[in-house]
Amino acid sequence: MKSAITVTLVPETRGGPFVFSAGLADGFTRAAALGFDAVEIFPPSAAETDAGEIAALGATHGLRVAAVGTGAGWVRHKLRLTDPDPGIRRRAIKFVADLVDLAGKLGAPAIIGSMQGRAEGVVTREQALGWLAEALEELGPRAQAHGVPLLYEFLNRYETNLCTNVAEALALIGPLRTTNVQLLCDLFHMNIEEVDVPGALRLAGPRVGHVHFADSNRRAAGLGHTNFVPIVAALRETGYAGHLSAEVLAQPDAQTAASQTIAAFRRLVPRRST
Repeated sequence: MKSAITVTLVPETRGGPFVFSAGLADGFTRAAALGFDAVEIFPPSAAETDAGEIAALGATHGLRVAAVGTGAGWVRHKLRLTDPDPGIRRRAIKFVADLVDLAGKLGAPAIIGSMQGRAEGVVTREQALGWLAEALEELGPRAQAHGVPLLYEFLNRYETNLCTNVAEALALIGPLRTTNVQLLCDLFHMNIEEVDVPGALRLAGPRVGHVHFADSNRRAAGLGHTNFVPIVAALRETGYAGHLSAEVLAQPDAQTAASQTIAAFRRLVPRRST
């Protein structure tokens, strides 16, 4: 397993669960200085993000891009893949597709999290899940063309009423024609929704494509009450070799959160076992 830390380029998300927020150069420099393997980037859009700059920074600092988030489509543009308006759904798919292409150029997967939306008003849960499945069917092969998976993140009940746990997420992606959709398992959301987090990770098995490494209170690992030892053991049992990426609050400040994260990672995943 490898370590990663989040870098947001979206001003509206400052104060949210993203550690570094002072630009790409700052994020890459600080992540490399602490010894992280990769960064996870939250860009405003594909058009506003320079893949060449990211690639150059990665080469300079010896860092990979672990994943690219698409949530600015919701945070900034209010686009959802399950909006009742078909025109908005198409715009949402286009927004994600462009970021899939950006991430693919960097050898990284794109994440569908908050852009999945929710069932509300005239939209039933069945309708919303159907539209979400259609979007995944379209976007999964697009990511596959770049040689990377598409990541679907199930969220806690306060953020969606579609899929809130591993079992529901597997029920969504299992019947898809595309086999290129993997799960993003966020340990903060799982702490809220799962009865047994290690057991849920074992249930997900090879469908685990990415892990958000966060404690029970969305702070850095070790600053809440999550027991990470059995969680990491379960991931090892599934053969997971991807990133533990800190999508956590920058509390008490970004540098402390990042330092706490890498220290916890090194205790849990000593170099000899990666």
